[in-house]
Amino acid sequence: MSIRTLFGLEGSVAVITGGGGGIGSAAAVALAEAGADIAVVGRNVAKLEDTAAAIGKTGRRALVIESSVTDEASVEAARDRVVAEFGRVDILFNNAGITSPKLLTDMSVDEWHAVLEVNLTGAFLCSRAFAQPMMARRHGRIINMGSILSGRGMATRTAYCASKAGLANFGSALAFELGPYGITVNTIGATVIVTDLNRDLIRTQPHLYDKVLARSALGRLGEVEDVTGVLVFLASPAAGFVTGQTLYVDGGYTAG
Repeated sequence: MSIRTLFGLEGSVAVITGGGGGIGSAAAVALAEAGADIAVVGRNVAKLEDTAAAIGKTGRRALVIESSVTDEASVEAARDRVVAEFGRVDILFNNAGITSPKLLTDMSVDEWHAVLEVNLTGAFLCSRAFAQPMMARRHGRIINMGSILSGRGMATRTAYCASKAGLANFGSALAFELGPYGITVNTIGATVIVTDLNRDLIRTQPHLYDKVLARSALGRLGEVEDVTGVLVFLASPAAGFVTGQTLYVDGGYTAG
């Protein structure tokens, strides 16, 4: 198999949750550039349409689906639309996520549940739904958007840490269930990634990120390309023997 084929996604169909902005939008374009047709899923249709327009410039097809990852019926309807439009599902990127940066004593039960519902239950519902057409074809890639906090703690991030640690272990367990069907499941443990959504905050309040930078062996925050390159790898035939892993993309943050 040539290198171009090994890392290519020609003819594949990818589903991206939280596809309307930041990493989700960049991931959609990267997978499209590698050859995949893309379904972008989220709640903000206007942002999804912007992502779809960027996908269109790559020459690949784009499908916009308004859906909530925490609603079981909505997720299953999204799956049915993708299969009806494209006839298959090869790649699922569980990217939708939220956080609530509060101390434990200041966090309400509703805020705790909201973070776990989106970050963890959302990935469960999407994985369960989209794994079914993958299982029927005995091939697929499920990739979860984890965090450096999948394996580390941080003050004011208790709910987020719990959700991302759970997501990584969920992925490891699911790898055993889906492996017999030729489906791999992996998690990307990313550091803080600079996107259009947080660029101004990083510039105006750099002290919020000092501890992350201090622990980074490379001395910088992540760029979108740091994540999309790993995402394309995990989605490609090149990663066909990689499963159940959390691959940290963190400039060395978790090395120490």
